[in-house]
Amino acid sequence: MSLSGPGFSLGEFLSSISENVLPGEARPFVVHADELEALPEGRVHNPSALSIAGRLPTVTFEIFRQEIPADRSSDMQRHHHETVHFVISGHGHTELEDETEAWATGDFIYTPPWTWHRHYNDSSDASVEFLTIENSRLLGLLGLGRRQSAGLVSVDEARRQSWEES
Repeated sequence: MSLSGPGFSLGEFLSSISENVLPGEARPFVVHADELEALPEGRVHNPSALSIAGRLPTVTFEIFRQEIPADRSSDMQRHHHETVHFVISGHGHTELEDETEAWATGDFIYTPPWTWHRHYNDSSDASVEFLTIENSRLLGLLGLGRRQSAGLVSVDEARRQSWEES
């Protein structure tokens, strides 16, 4: 199998690094809302509540339901994987490096790899809810997954922190 170029096959590549997980009792093809698994607070470095549909038989991506309380935000973070947030409900804005963009219910938010970003809930009385999809499992299989949190700080402060750490 070729690892790149005209002979490369993503299907062959993925099957060579991980066995396909077929749906079954342990890994059903439907995970109901009350079966989502909450991530422990120690793994979430911000006021968000994150729940994962971890029992789905996905091999290359993960799906989360994320809730950001009123007047709060996620942490300033960056990671090697791509992420798409679908806004289930609410409105707010996202800082992505040196850009800021507003969003509301029904919108999609794309976060490219290794970019500082932070999501803000602009409501003073209602939570924001996201459906979050990321290709972190694929990068984990390849040994390339990395995530860095700077906490509840600005992009400039995150850059200063990462500069001081290196």
